[in-house]
This record gives sequence, C-alpha cells and structure tokens, in this order.
Amino acid sequence: MNFYSQVFTGNAIILIAALNIVVLLILISLLIMARMTDKQWFKINDYLGKVTKTINSIRYGDLTKKIEKIEIPNSEALSESLNRMIETLYDREKMVNEYQSELHRQNKLLEAVLNSLSDGLIIIDENSRILRVTPKICDWFKESGDNLIGTGLNDYIEPPQNKKFETLNESDVLILNDKSSNFIGTSIELKMEDKKKRYVIIIRNVTDQKELENLKDDFVATLTHDLKVPIIAETNMLELFLNESFGKVTEKQEIALRNMQASNKELLDLVQIVLETYKFRSQTIRLYRENIMLKGFIEEIITEMYPIANKTKNELIFNHPRDIRVLADRIQLKRVIKNLIQNAISYGEQYSPIEITIGEIPKYIIIKVKDYGKGISQSDINKIFNKYYSAAKKFRKIGTGLGLYLAFQIARAHGGDLTVESEEGKYTEFCIKLPAGANENLYYGE
Repeated sequence: MNFYSQVFTGNAIILIAALNIVVLLILISLLIMARMTDKQWFKINDYLGKVTKTINSIRYGDLTKKIEKIEIPNSEALSESLNRMIETLYDREKMVNEYQSELHRQNKLLEAVLNSLSDGLIIIDENSRILRVTPKICDWFKESGDNLIGTGLNDYIEPPQNKKFETLNESDVLILNDKSSNFIGTSIELKMEDKKKRYVIIIRNVTDQKELENLKDDFVATLTHDLKVPIIAETNMLELFLNESFGKVTEKQEIALRNMQASNKELLDLVQIVLETYKFRSQTIRLYRENIMLKGFIEEIITEMYPIANKTKNELIFNHPRDIRVLADRIQLKRVIKNLIQNAISYGEQYSPIEITIGEIPKYIIIKVKDYGKGISQSDINKIFNKYYSAAKKFRKIGTGLGLYLAFQIARAHGGDLTVESEEGKYTEFCIKLPAGANENLYYGE
C-alpha cells in the first residue's frame, strides 16, 4: 500500500476506535440515566437502536449516515460529536479515494509510456530472474509476458563474454530467438526502500544503425581509396618538378612547389587515417610485433616531425633516462606517436616546448607527449577518443576527428591503453601504455 494511503487509512481506524469508545461512554451514561427514570428508558432504547444502526452502516462503508436527534437530556452534544466524527471519516475516505484514483491514472500513464518505447525494458533481481518486461521484449523473445516472469534472463539473452547482466553498458548482446538482429544492452540499478537488488536492463535494436554504418564505411573506404590515386600521382609529379626533370625551377617556383608538396602530404595523411580507421573496423589489419629500442625509434620520429614543429617554433625535447625495449608493431606505434606530436604542435602554444618522455611503471612501458598550450576542458576530455570528435573546429583547424580515435584503438589492440591529463589553458599530456613482455602477432579490431 502507498505511504499516503497508509496514513489516511490509519487515521480512519483511529477515528473509528475513538467512535467506539464514545459509544461505550454513551451506553454507560444511558444506563445510569435509565436507573434514574423508567420513562426515559424507551427513548434511550430507541436512541441506542439509531446509534447501533448508524455504526453498522459506517462499519460497512456507508459514511453518509447521521445520528438523528432525539429528546434525551445531554444527548444532543453527544450526537453532534458523533456526527462530526462521521463527517471527518467521510472526508478522509474521499481524500483516500481521490488519491488512489490519481495514483491509478498515473500508473496507467506510465505503463502506456513504457509500452510505447522503441527500446525494450526488463526488470531483473540479483539472480537475473525476470520480474517485469515490456511488450517489445515479448516480441523479441517470442514469449508472452506471463511465461517470462520468474524465468532466468540467460535463457533468452547471451551477454558478452565474462560480463554479467548488471554490468552491461552499451554492450552487444545476442537475443537467442532473434539472432538475425543486432542489439545492445545497458543496465541501471534500481534503488528501492526494501534495499533488495533489482536492475533495469534497457535493450535497443541497432540493426538499422549497424547496416547504415556499414554502408557509410563502405562508401568512405571506396571514396578514400579512389582519392589516394590522384593524390599520389600529384605527389610524384611535384617530386619530378622539384628534381628539375622538366627544366630548371626558379627559387620562387621551388617555394610554391614545396608548399604544394606539404599541403599534398597533409591531404594524403588525412585520407590515410580515414582508410586505416575503416580497415581497423573491418579487422583486416594484423599487428606485427617486433623488438623496438625506443630511444632510436623516437629520435627518428622527432627528425621527421622537426620541420613541422619548426614552423611554429616548438622545440621537441626528448627525455630518456635510459633506452627501453618494447614489443610492438613499428608502423602502428609510429602512427600513434606522430599523431600525438602533431596534436601537440597544433594545439600547443607557439615557441613552447613539446616534451616526449619514455619510462616504465609496473607491467607497462610508457611514452608521454606533453604540450603547454590550450589544454582540454573537463566537458571535452571524455570525448576526445570518440570517433569523429575533433577540437579542430573549435580552433578553426583542419581535422577529421579520427586521429586520436585510431591511436586509442591501436594502443588497446596492443593490450595497452592511451590516457590523457589536461588543465585548460596550461598543458595537455597523453600517455601511451604498452604491456612489458608481450610477444605475439595479433589481429586487432573492435
């Protein structure tokens, strides 16, 4: 029973108890009066009959009855008191009924809203037994709601490996009776007064989104692959001009050609990042791990990045207390480090240093890239590894938003991680963590 209904019902019980006590007092008073006169006895008996009749009516829920007046000394005040108590009970009952009607209406509204959701909702207990489902779930499970109640959720859904239902967070789940569709599930714990553990599992059908995303990826892959051909051809042609294969090049022409070459390389890098992201999603890239001595490896990267850093007068400082060996894919790790240095150049302050540091922590080799510049706001710091998220638009720069996403996935593919710390307006530091001692060739993908 609802809390407010309990309060109202409790008040009604108290009033009825009080009414019974008053009636008892009336009876005692009437008996005393009866001893005083036999003439009044018949009137008293009649009055008792009316009181009894009224109380019986109240007992069976009729609170419209009143005690009629009768000519007995001192009875008028008692009758009035009883009638006021009956009126109070009537008002209380009316309030309870109105509240219950409103509660019923709200429950119906909530049920209608839940039933109209495109997502499916399941309420389970701590043992993953089903307590309540919405019609969408019945459709997907191909079972009636009555048959589902009390059964185990794992009879109908297969969660990701090593995951419990209560830990789902936008996780892929397989509905056993609808294997042709794609679903994701999220769990929310219900907080109840009885402190029993219950969870709401939100199931969403993402089949259409997956198909649309695959179509988009296929389109992007085809487009970027076709774009690479003329870009590479343009690059080769510029190289021929700079090598004076078609005749002598003046100083001004060389400057223009060098600028075109730099722009062409940036464009090719953007196209390559989009392609790599697509390949990553398609799980067609294999990690080829090899022993890499980080000191020489990073010095090579710094040499490649120096002309870009020199344009903004950023000094690349390499901190290496000692040389460290790591087992990683050379090409993919180089892509990650170059991307982080490029970001530091793009979003750091001009003339400020960019620090690249290598080191070790328990179980991991770490590579840090730190710049002193714009920093990242707290509202953005949790989004920067998302696909297509880019701070470039905020600072009016060119960027796809895929560089950090790809770097993060490559680090994870190595069994490591990519993290970031930042204070807005002061610094940003990315940290690549690679496991110490891994030694195998692995596919990577989502």
